[in-house]
Amino acid sequence: MVETNPATTGAETLAERLAALREALAAAANGLDPAWALGGAGLLVILVWIALGVRRAAEARNREAQTREAVAQAEFAEIKGRLTAMSEMTVRRQSEEARALDDRVEQVATRLGSALDGVSRNLASSLAETQRQNGDTIQRLTERVDTLARHMGDNLAEAGRRTNESLSNLNERLAVIAEAKQSLADLSSEVGSLSGVLANKQARGAFGQLRMETIIRDALPAGAYEFQPTLSNGKRPDCVIRLPNSAALLVIDSKFPLEGFEALRVARAADETKAARDAIREAVGRHIDDIAGKYLLPGETQDTALMFVPSESVYGDLHEHFADLVQRAHRSRVVIVAPNILMLAVQTVQAVIKDAKMRDQAGLIQREVGLLLGDVARLAERVAELERHFALSGKALEKVSASATAIGRRGDRLVSLDIEDEAPPVGTAQSGTTPAQLKSRAS
Repeated sequence: MVETNPATTGAETLAERLAALREALAAAANGLDPAWALGGAGLLVILVWIALGVRRAAEARNREAQTREAVAQAEFAEIKGRLTAMSEMTVRRQSEEARALDDRVEQVATRLGSALDGVSRNLASSLAETQRQNGDTIQRLTERVDTLARHMGDNLAEAGRRTNESLSNLNERLAVIAEAKQSLADLSSEVGSLSGVLANKQARGAFGQLRMETIIRDALPAGAYEFQPTLSNGKRPDCVIRLPNSAALLVIDSKFPLEGFEALRVARAADETKAARDAIREAVGRHIDDIAGKYLLPGETQDTALMFVPSESVYGDLHEHFADLVQRAHRSRVVIVAPNILMLAVQTVQAVIKDAKMRDQAGLIQREVGLLLGDVARLAERVAELERHFALSGKALEKVSASATAIGRRGDRLVSLDIEDEAPPVGTAQSGTTPAQLKSRAS
């Protein structure tokens, strides 16, 4: 914008005032004397000369103002060029900053991807190691279970073999029993009555021996007993039973004297009954003493022997009518047993033998169970370690997710940031030109 020159305005005002003065002088000259008219003319000349000087000064000032205007326009053009250069520099720096920001974001994304890949690899390696450890544990458990299964299979096979042996022995015993039964039937048919059998001591002994052997064979394994062995004193009991964890033998005698009981059964008169009772007391008492003297050997046999009575009715009569003999047998450490009592005693011995075998196997079973419990404990520890790995992996994933969310928020803020409003102050500061310097140059 071009400013109004004050010199030009002053010249125009002076010209107007001179014109007014000439008119005033002309009007005054009509009525004044010549001297006053001459003085007014001289004054007019002076005023005209002054007006011309003022006009020249105004023209000089106009030229100077035009020169200053040209200089101002040149400076304005220079300032405009600098502002254009500054704006171009600002745009270029903004583009460079945008590229640098893109590079930074790309680097952060690359690092984040590398971190995620590392976390994934660590998780994969941890899971693979855990799976390998679990596989090893499961394999060891499988091997342990297979070992136990083999042991159980071997035990079952051994039990089956023993069962087969027992069945075969049972069949043999049944055959022996059948033969003995047939022999007894033949003997009964030949003798005709039990008195004939009882009259024959050899047949009576065979009858008691057969019943006792049948009970023993049916209940005990083959190595737990022996029939008619020879003791250190040369005596041969009818049967001995080997008890577990003891070297002493349990002796069983089956040669019970039945003659007095047959005489008591057929007795009719009181003296016959009394004689039969006396004979029973004498024969049974002597038999008890023989068992205690022959078969109770310290260190070799048990301190108690069994006296087998082959008839339940005879056993009942003995306890009912001959309590003194029962007490005498107890004092002599001889236990009187009937077939049912002997069977119960043999079953007790069988339970003791089984318990001893179980105790023998208890060490192996306890070791296997201890190893199995150790494997289970290690499995529990590795499962807990796997849970800890999963928990740490979950926390790491949560941290990575939080970092990704924060990076996304920062990216959104960078995208929505208005850089153009802040560019001119930065460009001005970088160019080194302040607003005060621009104002001084314009003036």
